[in-house]
Amino acid sequence: MSSRDVLQSASTLASYNVLLQVMFRVLTFLLNAFTLRFVSKELIGVVNVRLTLLYSTLVFLSREAFRRACLSGGSGTSHSWRQVINLLWLTLPLGVLWATLLVCVWLWFLQVPDPQTVPYYSPAVVLFALAGVQELLAEPLWVLAQAHMFVRLKVVAESLAMIAKCSITVVLVVSARDWGLYIFSAAHLVYTGFLVLCYVVYFIRFLGSEEATKKSFPLRCVGDLLPCKTDGQVKGLAIDWTLAQLTWSFFKQSFLKQILTEGERYVMTFLNVLSFGDQGVYDIVNNLGSMVARFIFLPIEESFYIFFAKVLERGRDVKSQKREEVAIAAEVLECLLKLVVVIGMIITVFGYAYSHLALDIYGGSLLSSGAGPTLLRCYSCYVLLLAVNGVTECFVFAAMSQAEVDKYNLVMLALSVSFLFLSYILTWWAGGVGFILANCLNMGLRILHSVRYINHYFQFSQWKPLRGLLPSPLLLLTLAVSAGVTALSESVFCCDSGWFLRLVHIGVGAVCLLGVLAAVLLTETHLVQFVRTQLLPRYRKKHT
Repeated sequence: MSSRDVLQSASTLASYNVLLQVMFRVLTFLLNAFTLRFVSKELIGVVNVRLTLLYSTLVFLSREAFRRACLSGGSGTSHSWRQVINLLWLTLPLGVLWATLLVCVWLWFLQVPDPQTVPYYSPAVVLFALAGVQELLAEPLWVLAQAHMFVRLKVVAESLAMIAKCSITVVLVVSARDWGLYIFSAAHLVYTGFLVLCYVVYFIRFLGSEEATKKSFPLRCVGDLLPCKTDGQVKGLAIDWTLAQLTWSFFKQSFLKQILTEGERYVMTFLNVLSFGDQGVYDIVNNLGSMVARFIFLPIEESFYIFFAKVLERGRDVKSQKREEVAIAAEVLECLLKLVVVIGMIITVFGYAYSHLALDIYGGSLLSSGAGPTLLRCYSCYVLLLAVNGVTECFVFAAMSQAEVDKYNLVMLALSVSFLFLSYILTWWAGGVGFILANCLNMGLRILHSVRYINHYFQFSQWKPLRGLLPSPLLLLTLAVSAGVTALSESVFCCDSGWFLRLVHIGVGAVCLLGVLAAVLLTETHLVQFVRTQLLPRYRKKHT
């Protein structure tokens, strides 16, 4: 597969992932708004912070390193898929081990919620861990699908699973409210079960079909999906030890990355700096603030990591690689940086003036009073850093050698320790806002490290992809004017003056946003062309 074909496939994957994440965020958005009317904020805090942390920690530590290693360097051609499948099945016993350890910690070492307010905590811990282990059953199939760009499979599987989860939650919240945490445990088990079922059904139908033969798919039958001994062509080794060593490097890094990603939840869970009710409010605001980051930036990062990993040769400098592939990688990196910077700055500018209104509409005075609006305003600024870091680390992790990955683990260790320390100190000083401030500081340091690596990587070449971090002067001016106008509009029209003046405030923001988009179209023509041809499927089809 040529680098252009890989780019096209990665772009398609990013487009579908964006649509998928939009649906996920919208459904979660509506589901949270619905459950807020029926359950207590303490129950939401336990589910969205403590139990979700248990699940995310289990699956991340069990599979993330395997995913990054097995999708590196086009493993479908440079490694035996028989060995890759065997390696991926190690995620299951690893997941069982993590589940056992984490359940013990969650039950015996953490503060147990009041059973009157949050009933059935202990069974819920076990069921959430079981859901994580259940999801790992589909891991070899997920990697196969990603490596061979089966973009629609992921969309269909996760869409059906999310719809099933939301349906179960709504039905049980309305009809069996006294079930407490059993409601959310059952919904999560249904979600992971649907994921596994969809992947299994797809590959049972796909393997041995004419389509699989036409695509020269490396596996022939369902039995090839299970762990087994390898043949003599791969020297009889059960797994590829090069990939295993790379997995171990990524595993050490993933543990630290998980602390950085979920750091505030770990601090809330283990240090009890916020009550369960305050944790619920913070998590809802956090979900609102990260909505755009999750349904735009994260799919772009995941999809284009695959692109960079396939196009670039890990650990080799620019001069040692094909000029055409390095050129397209540099061009894509520059466009992606420009794209996320523009989106991030728009969110920062308009998030400041519309945070109070958004929370008031979404959750009423429960969210819009107190620290809620301040939390969301700070998070709007954090989104810009989150966007830039996602793209820069996406490139860096695809280009680093194994030795560089191991060295970066030390950097991640220092960042993890500093983040936890800053989170505790700043939260003690500023409440929930302290979490966001600590995230901003650590994200800035991660960006600085990645920028230095990228600058060194392209130092002696003609390509300068970091120019993507600099928007045009006209766009910056338009954003500055919009920030001033919308802030003034909020002070005059929002948010306790009735719906008519609120609509006026919304109208002012819409006009300013149109002005910003016009500036983008006029000054960022290269970026617009990239989005049209690579990220929007309906335009790309016209150009291919």
